[in-house]
This record gives sequence, structure tokens and C-alpha cells, in this order.
Amino acid sequence: MAWPPELGRVVLETVDSTNTEALRRVGQGDMWILTRAQPAGVGRRGKRWEMPRGNFAASLLMHSKEPLPALAQRSFVAALALDEVLEGLGVADISLKWPNDVLVQGRKLAGILLASSKGAVVVGVGVNLVAAPHPADLSEQALAPISLHEVLHSPPSAEDFLECLAKAFLKYERQMRSYGFAPIREAWLGKAARIGEHIHARLPEATLSGTFETIDETGALVLGTAAGPRVLPAAEVFF
Repeated sequence: MAWPPELGRVVLETVDSTNTEALRRVGQGDMWILTRAQPAGVGRRGKRWEMPRGNFAASLLMHSKEPLPALAQRSFVAALALDEVLEGLGVADISLKWPNDVLVQGRKLAGILLASSKGAVVVGVGVNLVAAPHPADLSEQALAPISLHEVLHSPPSAEDFLECLAKAFLKYERQMRSYGFAPIREAWLGKAARIGEHIHARLPEATLSGTFETIDETGALVLGTAAGPRVLPAAEVFF
């Protein structure tokens, strides 16, 4: 598989965090950064994220003059790219959890974390290729994790996975640039986890419960509550 010529590729033995390293390289061109070890990985809301050796941790540095809300929609692009790669490997029962997780058999396989700098967005991707976190290390409400090894037994290497992911991301990125967010939104909704079901959305000030109705034209969650629909640009969702 040919590497996209418009993208750089950096493979590191170890780095504090691929997102942090990508931000250090703003202005040096668009590139993927992969690491084999990441001792200071961070997940959503600043939570520590452990990465066993052999798992996948990479970040795409992409320069753009688009406004931040449009750049934030790249989490949906990344989710669709991950879905395509996993389907290509023969993985079944994949669903996408708003706003940035990929589930297999209802368990968390991969997560996406965005960061931004002036004129650039960083799309960080972590995938449990060979090992998943122990459930005891997760919060009580967190989804049970799963590794690709449990599903495929012989998962690809991180380098091979990156080649597939870079190609798939570029496909959906070109679609986004040509046609906007609408087709990305439609494709994502077709794989959405728990759509039409009761969920909980934790905000800084409260936790709301209701029906996951859809995502709107910006990617915000639309939660049907007793008081009417609530549009949530950001929240932590629990099932």
C-alpha cells in the first residue's frame, strides 16, 4: 500500500505524547506521528491514558485555516476512517460512540482526541491493538474495553495499521473538503451506538438523561429530554 505522498510520516521509539509532539511541529507540514511508547499519554478531560507496548498511538498534524468548529468535526472523519480500516481487517459489530470512541461488540476499542493550535488541528488516535486496559483501572461508568487481539488473534502491527488509517482518513477528508460535513454526518449516524436509546450526558454542571435523537449539522449531540431537545456541543456520554 503506497503512503500518501502529501503526508509526512514520523515513527518514534518513544515520546511523551503524539498530540504534544504534533503541536511542537506545527508549521512543518502535514504529517502522521506514530510512537511505540508513550509514557505521558492523555485521554479526554486530561485523564491519564496507559499504552502497553504494541498498541497504537498516533497523531495527524493537519494545517488549515478553517474555523475551530469545522476542525472539531475531524473526530467524525477519524471515526469513519477507523471503521473502514477495521471492516477491512474483517472486524464485525463496529459502532461509533459520540463524540469520539470506536466500539467493537459494544466495548471500547479506540479513542480519538483532538488538539488545536493557530492554523492547525491535531487528530490523536489510540487503538487497543494487542492489549486493553484492565477494567479495575477504569472509572465505574466507563465502557468495558476490548483489544483487537481478542477479535482477530493476529492484529496488524502499529506501522501497518497506520498505513491503512492514513489512506482511509485521507479519503474521508477529501469528501469533507468537497461536500462539507453533511455526508460525513450521514455516514457516522449510520454507525452510531445507542441512537434512539436512553443515555446519560455528563456536563461540567450537571448530568442530563434522555434519548439520543441525532447529531445536528455541526456534530453536536441532540438529546431528547422531558423538557424538550437539548443540543450539546460537548459532553461525556454514558450508557
